[in-house]
Amino acid sequence: MKNRRMAAVVLMTAVLIILQIFPVWAKEEQFYALSAVLMDGETGRVLYGKEAYKGRPNASTTKVMTCILALEMASGDDYVQVSRNAASQPQTHLGMREGQQFYLEDLLYSLMLKSHNDTAVAIAEHIGGSVEKFALLMNEKAKSLGCTDTHFVTPNGLDAEDEGGVHHTTARDLALIMAYAIKNATFVHITQTRDYTFSDISGKEHYSVHNTNAFLDMETGVISGKTGFTGNAGYCYVCAVRQDEKLFIVALLGCGWPGNKNYKWSDTKKLLSYGRENYSYVLLPDLPDLPEITVTDAVPEENSPYPEKDKDSAYPEQLQRRLKVHASLPEKEQTKRYLLKKTETIIWETELPDKIAAPVRENQKIGTLHAMLNGKEIVSCSVTSNEKIGRITYKWYVNKIFQDYFH
Repeated sequence: MKNRRMAAVVLMTAVLIILQIFPVWAKEEQFYALSAVLMDGETGRVLYGKEAYKGRPNASTTKVMTCILALEMASGDDYVQVSRNAASQPQTHLGMREGQQFYLEDLLYSLMLKSHNDTAVAIAEHIGGSVEKFALLMNEKAKSLGCTDTHFVTPNGLDAEDEGGVHHTTARDLALIMAYAIKNATFVHITQTRDYTFSDISGKEHYSVHNTNAFLDMETGVISGKTGFTGNAGYCYVCAVRQDEKLFIVALLGCGWPGNKNYKWSDTKKLLSYGRENYSYVLLPDLPDLPEITVTDAVPEENSPYPEKDKDSAYPEQLQRRLKVHASLPEKEQTKRYLLKKTETIIWETELPDKIAAPVRENQKIGTLHAMLNGKEIVSCSVTSNEKIGRITYKWYVNKIFQDYFH
């Protein structure tokens, strides 16, 4: 009996240790979303992912990209004229009419607070000339941000398809887009606004919009967020939250359908809780000490003896010198923080040759240092030479003799 109790205690202790290292709360079946990501908002590293790289329709979370392009490519006091195409967009819509004019700044509140589909098309046509040309801009921007499986067809996220495929993104790509968007202070201000009123340029029509992102008041530290829903996409959500000084991005795709509207809030809270409890910021470790590199065929150092001659050759034996090298990181990399679990460590891996042949230039690249986390490179820097080393040749040898014995 005593032995059984002892075995049970040992087993329970082992289980508790495993649970601390590999928290089981994050099993995929505990999330409603078909795809989910928790991202380190400072580095873009995925801290948790469920089908993070699977392409899915993403509904009105698309409007994050539409908004950021508008902020970067146009001015808030631009006049935006409504086309027939824009005015004909389905609900949810502002109800704009063909020929009406609005300030672009006002339409961005309509776009991001109430998610109006007609507003998105009016903005797209104003900036790109057409929805199709604006979609090209959206896709170019997505690619430049590092998105790997995103294809935008519409500026409002309504289910659509073109020759490039269906309108879609991945949870990981969507998180990347939000991480980029919150660097824009105007974007953050707009998406944090609870209520906004405006009129068209004529002043005859007045509008009021309320922010549909209820999560703004559910948790502390919410920076921005965007909801979305279509029949194909289901409920979607992306947000940026800073808690305990940690910047998290949450992206959810296919998080329930009608009747399950609150699933996205539940999943978001679970992911944030996981991030707070399991991750802390660390800086890169100090750069490692680097070995000296052997340089062959090298001119000897000043005041060094002549290289010995091979008895079978008039040419000196191969001469070797030791080359000191160094590495340095840009200041922004030195201060960059990474969210890590207690069980994770960043290590430096050195990629250097055992020897190189002269000549060597000062500050010549000799090798590379790689900062590795869980077997993946997160940053690298060049290893360069501290000095210049010439190559020994017959000409050098003749000149040396002439200088030493005939001058």
